[in-house]
Amino acid sequence: MELTFSHWLYGFFTFLIILTMIFRKGVVLPTLLGTFLVAWVYKGSLIGGFTAIFNANLVAAKELFNIFLIITFMVALLQSLKDLDADRRMIQPIQRVMVNGHLAYFVLVGVTYVISLFFWPTPAVPLICALLVPAAIRAGLPAAVAAVAVALAGQGMALSSDYVIQVAPGLSAASAGVETADVLEKGLILSLITGLIAISIAYFVNRRHIRSQDDPRNEKELSMMRGVEEQDQSIEGKQNVPLVGKFFAVIVPLSMLAVMIYMVSTKLNSGRMGGFEGGDGAAFIGGVAVVLLLLSTVAFGKHRALDYISEHITNGFVFAFKAMGPVIPIAGFFFLGSADFASAILSVETDKAPGLLFDLVQSFQAYLPESSILAAFSILLIGIITGLDGSGFSGLPLTGALSGALADGTVDPSVLAAIGQMGSIWTGGGTIIAWSSLVAIAGFCGVPVMELVRKNFLPVMAGLFISTLLSLFIF
Repeated sequence: MELTFSHWLYGFFTFLIILTMIFRKGVVLPTLLGTFLVAWVYKGSLIGGFTAIFNANLVAAKELFNIFLIITFMVALLQSLKDLDADRRMIQPIQRVMVNGHLAYFVLVGVTYVISLFFWPTPAVPLICALLVPAAIRAGLPAAVAAVAVALAGQGMALSSDYVIQVAPGLSAASAGVETADVLEKGLILSLITGLIAISIAYFVNRRHIRSQDDPRNEKELSMMRGVEEQDQSIEGKQNVPLVGKFFAVIVPLSMLAVMIYMVSTKLNSGRMGGFEGGDGAAFIGGVAVVLLLLSTVAFGKHRALDYISEHITNGFVFAFKAMGPVIPIAGFFFLGSADFASAILSVETDKAPGLLFDLVQSFQAYLPESSILAAFSILLIGIITGLDGSGFSGLPLTGALSGALADGTVDPSVLAAIGQMGSIWTGGGTIIAWSSLVAIAGFCGVPVMELVRKNFLPVMAGLFISTLLSLFIF
């Protein structure tokens, strides 16, 4: 394959995007500019460049809108539960289990992981930190170690697999040209390996700091997170909480548990590729969330539910586009490098569509040693670099596309896509960089964010290294 100027221009902007991420700057501008210039050069027409930059974003939006929709419904449901005070009551019984600091650490891990699987860490973490972290500190768990548990379980282990909502595997699979179910399965296994290693190392490193329940430092740390504690007390001080709130505090977790059990059972009964995976799984959980949203809104608002549900869905869309909006132009640029999408973006026939990124990678593959280990750790490194922008999701189109291009028969592209997903989300999702959503956990727990970064760094890097190495033998 002879490389043209449009190939080199696409490669230049890909390198520029990675470099921009390293310097922790936004990459939307270079992706939009790159899409315009590459299309202009390839088509040889300025008008073609204008149309391509719009088409690229339109194609990306079409491919990713199901992701925006599921985020919208889940966030809307959580807001409706807040109206009923059911969000607090859902996890209130867990507080009684924290009898000492050691147990509190693993209770935080377990609860954060489960809730983050269904609601994502962003809306779930404030709830966990406001209601469970004070109880954990009272049990003797230092606030910094509690923050480590929440970050590793929620923004690391749960978000990197994204097994229920399936945003991350959907992005990775779409760019790699493989089935979502393949990335979903491998991503879950790698996330558990990475998470269990990181959580275990963090526990053994910090367990000497865990205190007894009557240690005076517990109250001192609680006073440092006074804002969270005041919120906790104000909620507990509410009187005459409606019985319907208690009902939804029970029915929502049971419904989500039933969804998970049904999805797992159908997969076990239908074989490796059976069950509710990919779009079907997201549609299933989204449909259940909508029905629960309808019921909870009507239960709270009665005749005003017609207005309340519109507000919740609007807020859900606002949250979804704030969280995921920048992914659209980034995905559009990397979709331009894939022959599967380039025809629609460049308005050319399918058989004449260029595969710019794949052509570049294949041209350089001849100069690289044919090693599955090298390919795996290269994708991991690229994922970590792309995660430096503090998002975790914006780099998935790149790691996915590179995974499909680097796969040479010795390693499955879905494995490489899952590895890249681990690197990108464990980094940018909020575990080892201070300018990510990790700052929210640090703020809620009343600890310096850089201290939290230092506590997380070695456990996370060890987990990523070991899981990447094991992936070459497991799959």
